[in-house]
Amino acid sequence: MNYTVKQLAKLARVSNRTLHYYDEIGLLRPESYSENGYRYYGEEAMLRLQQILFFRELDFSLEQIKTILDSPDFDLLGALQAHRKALLEQADRLNSLVETVDNTIKHIKGEIQMSEQDFYKGFDEEKQKRYAEEAQKRWGETAATSQKRWNAYTRDEKNKILGAMHELSKGIADNMDKGPESAEVQYWIDRWYKHINQYFYDCSLEIFENLGKMYVEDPQFQATYEKIRPGMAALMEKAMLHYCKVNAGK
Repeated sequence: MNYTVKQLAKLARVSNRTLHYYDEIGLLRPESYSENGYRYYGEEAMLRLQQILFFRELDFSLEQIKTILDSPDFDLLGALQAHRKALLEQADRLNSLVETVDNTIKHIKGEIQMSEQDFYKGFDEEKQKRYAEEAQKRWGETAATSQKRWNAYTRDEKNKILGAMHELSKGIADNMDKGPESAEVQYWIDRWYKHINQYFYDCSLEIFENLGKMYVEDPQFQATYEKIRPGMAALMEKAMLHYCKVNAGK
């Protein structure tokens, strides 16, 4: 069976633009094109996309993934076995982080008292450094400012900020059915915008709009919001775009 871009994107839970970009850089080519230019993907392409998404989950760059998959020595079965082992290790770490988030929320509410060690249970310092380096490459001075501000906060301040981000994400997710331009969603998007400016960096409307695009174009960002509620990344992009249009020139 052959799949169109739209069909494959829906199956893999990625955006149409992601598949178009993978085609442009030679990472995932369609197996055929129709006379009117439509891309069609078969089972081989589906398996390759699965590998791409596995490697992305493990923080490989697109360039690294292309090199690996295009290697004549690439072993699909061996790669799947390695993915399984790595993902199990990652699952253990994520479960630990979920526990940390839940306990932090309870701590902020005064329901429990966390020890200093418990605040950062599950965090991988090397992984955080890689995220910071990636953000620096992508955002330049904006990322540097954000990282500098974050490092200057005390542990209590960091936990309050993380708790606020959880509240904002939940507020957006709970109102998704009302649409990206609804007053309810726009209320939470406004708070999201102000939160970024207050705690991380000076976020112009232009940066905010591009940030919304990243939520659907970058697999890591997209996965983060899709785990909160399916369709959330796409909704946030539309909501943030609407917010920027309404507030432009004010």
